[in-house]
Amino acid sequence: PPLMRGDDVAALQSRLTEMGFDCGRVDGIYGELTAKAVKEFQKSAGIAVDGKCGPATVIGLIRLTKIVSGGAPSQLRESASQKNRGPALANKVIVIDPSLGGKVQGNVANGIIESDIVYDIAQRVEGRLLALGASVFLTRGANNNPSESERITFSNQREADLMVSLHVDSHPNPEAHGVATYFYGSDAHGIHSIVGERFASLVQREICARTDLLNCRTHAMTWDLLRLTKAPAVRIDVGYASNPGDASRLARPDFRDVIAESLLIAIQRLYLSTEDDAKTGTLRISDLRSAGLRR
Repeated sequence: PPLMRGDDVAALQSRLTEMGFDCGRVDGIYGELTAKAVKEFQKSAGIAVDGKCGPATVIGLIRLTKIVSGGAPSQLRESASQKNRGPALANKVIVIDPSLGGKVQGNVANGIIESDIVYDIAQRVEGRLLALGASVFLTRGANNNPSESERITFSNQREADLMVSLHVDSHPNPEAHGVATYFYGSDAHGIHSIVGERFASLVQREICARTDLLNCRTHAMTWDLLRLTKAPAVRIDVGYASNPGDASRLARPDFRDVIAESLLIAIQRLYLSTEDDAKTGTLRISDLRSAGLRR
């Protein structure tokens, strides 16, 4: 049967998480982890254990409002999981998601085709990551267009450490231009992916330090790709096809190379400790190799 989902489920997950019960990500889906957390709460509160959020469970949740201090538990768990992976890329599984594909070309303007641009960048990132020992998977080939749910499942089945989704934006106003990144988060529920937010910020900083694309900043969103992908997921809009300046940049292979290197360095920075980090825009692939970060 289909799983229950919605804002009420997200609110339940938030309350359980605040009390220290592990629901996983607050995604608004009443899955196995949420049911298990409900059972654990019911057991600890002396309520009949059935994994269902009935009246007695709701009343118990309202009465018990203990908040875990020191940061949101779900964010702390995600951060701890990321730190436990270590700094080397050799044990990382990275999924690169070039949007669209096949007959679906996306935004087409000023001589560029979105599906072709993002696939080219994805291949450039893939090659660099493979050279540093990471396991890399692309969600599509040159001529197919998986659905969003298929892309999410693809990443989850490979137990990815990180998912990077590439897009080119468009706007009726040709003056709109620049690069923006998006991570999972909801102000309404007071939750966000702490690793996703950090990675989005790193990508934004690196691209803006290495190119003259306008900084359109990072943004929290609850899009399914960001919400349902188990790994920290970030969407990157690398420019506007509708803007002649952005389009002319993206049409150049050397510019796409700079974007790819920016993404690689941002990925490595995500796994570096603060004391190992270098000034934004200065780290190079050769630095990673010489530092022994392949293994």
